[in-house]
Amino acid sequence: MKKIDKFVALGTICAYPKYTPVPFREDDIWNGYPEETNAPYGLAKKMMLVQAQAYRRQYGFNCIFLLPVNLYGPGDNFDPKSSHVIPALIKRCIDAKVAGEEEIVVWGTGKATREFFYVEDAAKAIVQAMEKYDSPDPVNIGAGFEISILDLIGIIVDLTGFEGRIVWDESKPDGQPRRMLDTTRAKTAFGFEATTSFREGLKNTIDWYVKNHRAGDR
Repeated sequence: MKKIDKFVALGTICAYPKYTPVPFREDDIWNGYPEETNAPYGLAKKMMLVQAQAYRRQYGFNCIFLLPVNLYGPGDNFDPKSSHVIPALIKRCIDAKVAGEEEIVVWGTGKATREFFYVEDAAKAIVQAMEKYDSPDPVNIGAGFEISILDLIGIIVDLTGFEGRIVWDESKPDGQPRRMLDTTRAKTAFGFEATTSFREGLKNTIDWYVKNHRAGDR
């Protein structure tokens, strides 16, 4: 059997406790239970970290563990049944604009904050870690900024040209109150810093959706 020189395991920001101090630091990952709606996924990823560290100790298996924040970009999942917040909002705005609808409905209150990581930056971070990082300690990879869902929808509305109303469905959950990573370890350990501006990344994602999907497609 061919020997594997290094295994790159990808975790998730959902592994962090619900009320982790912002910015999230890697040492905080075991300081509480994840946000309830994401807990099964987050806990499974934490077990991957435990397994990776155990294999390193017992067998000398070189496994590194990266914790990416919320990803977005061209080629994202725009299926309304399973998409995450950015592709979901882009689809709603574009489809409503094409259909001449006067409003779109957005879950929650808009107060929750998130950090978003452009997919091409994420790919660069993974490659740099693969080439330069060999420690058992987990590493956050992200863009290092925080934005509220309210401000996010404002930018998407602006970039898509949707002119209707935003209706907030406060019966739906906000999810984890705040999310933003401390990305110091990634910069120090293997020299990674995100370079894509948020508006540029959103514009690229919107352009991809317009080019590749008809309004109403699922």
